[in-house]
Amino acid sequence: MSFSIGPWQIARAAVLAPMAGVTDRPFRILCRQLGAGLAASEMITADQQLWQSRKSRQRMNHEGEPEPRVVQLAGNDPAQLAEAARVNADLGAQIIDINMGCPAKKVYGKLCGSALLGDEALVGRILDAVVRGSPVPVTVKIRTGIDRAHINAPRISRIAAEAGVRAIAVHGRTRADFYEGEAEYETLREVCAAAGIPVIANGDIDSAVKARAVLDSTGANAVMLGRAAHGTPWIFRDVNAFLENGRLPPPLLRSEIRDIILGHLEALYVFHGETHGVRIARKHLGWYCQQHSQTASFRPALMAAESSSAQFALAAQCFGQWVRHENNKIRVVEQADGADEKRCGRESHAQEAHPG
Repeated sequence: MSFSIGPWQIARAAVLAPMAGVTDRPFRILCRQLGAGLAASEMITADQQLWQSRKSRQRMNHEGEPEPRVVQLAGNDPAQLAEAARVNADLGAQIIDINMGCPAKKVYGKLCGSALLGDEALVGRILDAVVRGSPVPVTVKIRTGIDRAHINAPRISRIAAEAGVRAIAVHGRTRADFYEGEAEYETLREVCAAAGIPVIANGDIDSAVKARAVLDSTGANAVMLGRAAHGTPWIFRDVNAFLENGRLPPPLLRSEIRDIILGHLEALYVFHGETHGVRIARKHLGWYCQQHSQTASFRPALMAAESSSAQFALAAQCFGQWVRHENNKIRVVEQADGADEKRCGRESHAQEAHPG
């Protein structure tokens, strides 16, 4: 499955959702390596006066990132957003995404993110200005509405298409829902029927089977995974394989998972530096440890490590033990299979000698 955003042909239909504090450059690159068709940056404010912080500078760093590079912008001033889009394109962004879906209070309270859905005229002015001012394709991410009484995602999608937006991602919850309850996809089906541009379905898609079901029920062109990628960045590999041929790939070996984790840690230390790298790595290590019951016991020690060297060494030791446990199990099974074969051979010989 594939879809287009302007001149970019997106070969894989599973994409990574932008998530503040999660989708930094190391995680984006990792998810792209493991099959994500797109991986947008963490949200960047359109106010250039705030770009001098370490966090903002890092969010605009795309060195080594595979194409197309996606930058997500947040704001509510059309001219300011258009100028921020132009500057980020100059810095290497190849797709600009406008955040109209974030439900966080500090974003909503500034009339940004999902708050914009309450002012359709302003949505139109913003998207018109950004599309006109941006030298690269523009996309937008929204929710279904402000609350259940004000569902307007189908109208927003038409506004976006008329402005020249090239794709729209829709989270199947309202702002009032935050992340509670279950995402609904009926509204996404209406958006797909009305938009006339590629639609990316988002919300509670946590497996390859669920991704297939959501695409079939909504008619969306792609799926966007967020929380499902926490601790399992290889989910994109699984989803894409299932969407393309209806079968899941063989599970990763524990040694492959260990190598992914250790490579991720190294990238975090290099990108963020010692202090921030260790702190950010704790979050990802916690998620990695949640994925397998045998690794949950590693978590307290990994959280307590205070230096990158100690944290990395401990992770290598812990996940190395986990790998050796798998190898031992494989050897035990092989030995048992061999014993069964020998036993079967003896029984067969006995039956031949003494036919019933």
